[in-house]
Amino acid sequence: MSEFYSDKDVQREVTELQGKSATAARLFDIRRIIGGLFVVYGVIVTIAGFTASDADLDKAEGVNINLWTGLGMLALGVFFLVWLKLRPVAPVPPDAVPGDEPTE
Repeated sequence: MSEFYSDKDVQREVTELQGKSATAARLFDIRRIIGGLFVVYGVIVTIAGFTASDADLDKAEGVNINLWTGLGMLALGVFFLVWLKLRPVAPVPPDAVPGDEPTE
């Protein structure tokens, strides 16, 4: 037995798939992944910098390298997350066909 779909059913299915695709694109945006990882590792390295011993500071010639690296990683991670918030992924127009880019 074969099933027939009406145009309304097909259009509804296409709309649902486009919504899921846009959600997946936002969720797996590389800026979110990079920003999140840099923030997490930045927090860990910054904590290591706050708990550095005198021996650790002597190895680095008096510079608390963990603290400065951790703060730099935090700044970079926050930059990526703010960039994601200010410039989100634009949804693909529903009538766009892949490979049909305009030429100049």
